[in-house]
Amino acid sequence: MNLLKQTQELCKQYGIKPARSKGQNFLINEDIFDRIVEISDVNNDDIVLEVGSGLGFLTQKLASKVREVVAVELDDKLASFLQAGSKIKKINNITIINQDVLDIISNIDLKISDLIKKLKKDIINYKVVANLPYNITSVFLRKIFSLKNKPTSLTLMLQKEVAERIVAKPGKMSKLAVSVQFYAEVEIVEQVSRNDFWPAPEVNSAVIHLTPHPPLLVRRRGVSERDFFRLVKFGFSAKRKMFKNNLSVGFKITQSEAEERIVKLGFNPKIRAQELSLDDWGRLYGEFY
Repeated sequence: MNLLKQTQELCKQYGIKPARSKGQNFLINEDIFDRIVEISDVNNDDIVLEVGSGLGFLTQKLASKVREVVAVELDDKLASFLQAGSKIKKINNITIINQDVLDIISNIDLKISDLIKKLKKDIINYKVVANLPYNITSVFLRKIFSLKNKPTSLTLMLQKEVAERIVAKPGKMSKLAVSVQFYAEVEIVEQVSRNDFWPAPEVNSAVIHLTPHPPLLVRRRGVSERDFFRLVKFGFSAKRKMFKNNLSVGFKITQSEAEERIVKLGFNPKIRAQELSLDDWGRLYGEFY
């Protein structure tokens, strides 16, 4: 039985109705599942935090490769199905959490610590594999990067448009791109057609891979991440206004003073926030704080 028929049969058997409001579009291309496992580069010492486990096809593939999978699934029926499936197939290294990942993410450090104790290890790397709906992408990434115990990598399935925004270069930068690139090297590694899902969504998707790095400015003594993102927020605050005007309003200084500081760094006074690189933002931080 192919993956589409298998997915449809399981949904019919267990009364699972894919909800557009929850971003429930089930991946039905096994090659993409295998590619995600390959991209995530997991090994038998890893813990994987999987978000949006769905019917568990990817969950089981990951479980066969790693020490432990912590699978977070919001939907009650899907979580129950995953629990039952793990017991029937006698898969003992899957922990299922039936909650909203945004509600529990601050406790992920504790969950990982518990697993480290359970597995009698001093420290274990963990990686994130997730199929994220558009409306939680930004918040999820902000929360995960704020953790003390950060993942060593993240492999995420996103709407193609969102993935392209995250990996944008100067000229097309956004607050989201700056925020993510501040914390990680990021690249699009796989394009996924809308026809690889059932029901088919309205847009195509992409798989991105993120490798966290020491944040650009945290390496500098006395630099505040909070202030950095305050600067970025000011810079992107009004798209139709010039960058210098946004900074003038945000920092409560005159437009001429804002322009003077920008020009001092060698920027065109008419520059806009989307034209700035991450390094440019670092230089601006030094001038405004």
